[in-house]
Amino acid sequence: MVTSSNFSTLAIVSCADSGELHVLRLSDSGQLQTTQVVALGGQLMPMALSPDKTQLYVARRSDPLAVISLAVNRAAANLEVLGESALPASMASLHTDRTGRWLFSASYGADMVAVQALDANGQAAAPSIHATGRHAHCVLADPTNRFVLAASLGGDQLHRYQFDADTGQLTPLNAPVFPMPAGTGPRHLCFNQRGDRLYVLGELDACLHVLSFDPTTGAMASLQTVATLPPGFAGKAWGADLHLTPDGRWLYSSERNSHTLAGHAVDSRTGQLNPVGHWPTQATPRGFAVTSDSRFLLVAGQTSHQVGVHAIDSASGALTLVGEHAVGLNPNWVEVVG
Repeated sequence: MVTSSNFSTLAIVSCADSGELHVLRLSDSGQLQTTQVVALGGQLMPMALSPDKTQLYVARRSDPLAVISLAVNRAAANLEVLGESALPASMASLHTDRTGRWLFSASYGADMVAVQALDANGQAAAPSIHATGRHAHCVLADPTNRFVLAASLGGDQLHRYQFDADTGQLTPLNAPVFPMPAGTGPRHLCFNQRGDRLYVLGELDACLHVLSFDPTTGAMASLQTVATLPPGFAGKAWGADLHLTPDGRWLYSSERNSHTLAGHAVDSRTGQLNPVGHWPTQATPRGFAVTSDSRFLLVAGQTSHQVGVHAIDSASGALTLVGEHAVGLNPNWVEVVG
């Protein structure tokens, strides 16, 4: 018999076409159980958790454009709506800064990023807007919270800012743009825990780009580029998401046209990548997340309307499908708590 005590992790899934958040419990054996469906309406897509994981933010990308804040009750396995605040455009991604006092958002259609102060209830103030190159897709603070990077997918570049966590001000660095190879389409970003390596996933080339990052100056340099498409696949690349496991050992990325996940071992000294395999996943894997114990990877298949649970082999990084769970229509983003 499976009891609630076996379910130590929450997974929250945004479903764009049914306008819902699905709250799921994940058991220690990798089974999912729905505990709540929160109907918010509209095209719900990117989400972000506060650093302490007690508040969740989700962007509605249809009118009325808004960021909706919700309290996360891990013990009860549910969410409580706190309110919503206007967004200046349809946002492709959300992140908080490392203090949880500021919300960053990036607009693919409006070619800009925004910064908004957050109050104690997660309500967002009026935005400060910063123009970017074409199709901004991700905006993220580095682990020191002193720098912010924004990806311009259409401009093949990263915008670089000094960040003032007291005022929320973004100030372009002296070299404000870091160019990526033509045709990359930089989409999602993540840092390693030391903050000296930045991983960039290209949507258009489906490659992982490894960059050095100086956390004292914000200086960057390209170190490595690794393909993620599976052998023999000849279709158009359509990279989606990337995540490091919390233990820092494995980096995974998703590719939507081949319906696969790619895994790479991370060299603990250099931060560079060594491929370990490709695995089929739920159809059109747009977003995924890794549990805090680095045991499971949960992926949202947009056109399968399911979340897949994949066990991570701690010795090899290989993925094994444990199970699938039906959610709402067009699941596209996953956050985990616990």
